[in-house]
Amino acid sequence: MDQEKRVTWLKEPAQHTYTSAEIFLQLMYKPKKAKRLVEKLRHAGMSEYAARDILRASATLMSWVSAFDWSKQQQAINSGTPISPILLVRQNDGGHLIVADGFHRMCALFAEDQDIKVPCKIA
Repeated sequence: MDQEKRVTWLKEPAQHTYTSAEIFLQLMYKPKKAKRLVEKLRHAGMSEYAARDILRASATLMSWVSAFDWSKQQQAINSGTPISPILLVRQNDGGHLIVADGFHRMCALFAEDQDIKVPCKIA
C-alpha cells in the first residue's frame, strides 16, 4: 500500500459485523457459545496487529489470499470509505485464531500491504 495512502477505519466495528460474526461462529460452536463469544467481542477493547501476523495466527494459507477477488473491499479502501475493524476469537486450546468477521477486508489489506496495522477486537 502506498505510504501516502491511509486506510480509513471506523472507531468501532459496525453493528452488523457482530451479527455476521455470530452466524459464522454458529457453524463452529453451539448457538449459545457463539452468542457468548459475540458478547465478549462487544465488550472487548480495541487492539491492533499487523495483517501478516493475524493471517499467520489464523493459519490462512497465502494461496487463499490470492485465490479470491477482493476488488469490492479494495475499492472501499482505495476510495477512503471507512471500513470496520475485524473481529477475532482465540481458541482456548491454543488452536488457530478465528477471523469471525472481516476475513475479506483482512485479505484485501494484506494483498496491498502485509505490514499494515489492522484494528480489531479479540475475544
